[in-house]
Amino acid sequence: MNVFIVLAHPERRSFNGAMFDTAVETLRGAGHEVATSDLYRMGFDPVSSRRNFTTVHDADYLKLQAEELHASEHAGFAADVEAEIAKMEAADLMIWQFPLWWFGLPAILKGWVDRVFAMGRTYGGGRIYDNGTFRGRRALLSLTTGGPAPAYEAGGFNGDLEAILRPIHRGMLAFQGYSVLAPQVNFAAARVDDAQRQAWLAAWAQRLIAIDGEQPIEVGTY
Repeated sequence: MNVFIVLAHPERRSFNGAMFDTAVETLRGAGHEVATSDLYRMGFDPVSSRRNFTTVHDADYLKLQAEELHASEHAGFAADVEAEIAKMEAADLMIWQFPLWWFGLPAILKGWVDRVFAMGRTYGGGRIYDNGTFRGRRALLSLTTGGPAPAYEAGGFNGDLEAILRPIHRGMLAFQGYSVLAPQVNFAAARVDDAQRQAWLAAWAQRLIAIDGEQPIEVGTY
């Protein structure tokens, strides 16, 4: 299996970094091919602009989707964007490792989505959801939260985590055709002791060893 893991955390020694390292080591140890993108260490530029492209469709007015369509037809994506798309295209499983910030993705990861999920190349022309470009592939969110688990239950003060993640699960991953696996969530990672973090890392490794057999979750529209 080919796996693509994206890390979005500014501190490489963070627990997110440890989760990333555990995934890479476990999956490679199990014989899988693993490609990675450590966005902060790469200095990935999350800002969409004409720098996304080496081609130009309309020099007078920048409409990103029109430029993406043109670039898709003329091999016109900038090298950094093309490299990330190629990793996605090669992967059977994509994992995003990140801290949940302000009920969403860190800006660098959202900007990665803005630049890399490109009309004409990764979606469009009827290629969405069940007909999506990446149908038959799987995606998994692995994340940490600042608050404890009860805060993210239905009726909790932060609200249902499933609802918080739905714009990512449905609006980004399922939209592209991915089958979505249950998220790996470690609550209040900064507030637990090292023994708990080590237990979480071991559980993550155990899950990944058996990841081939996992079934996707239902991602609702409500």
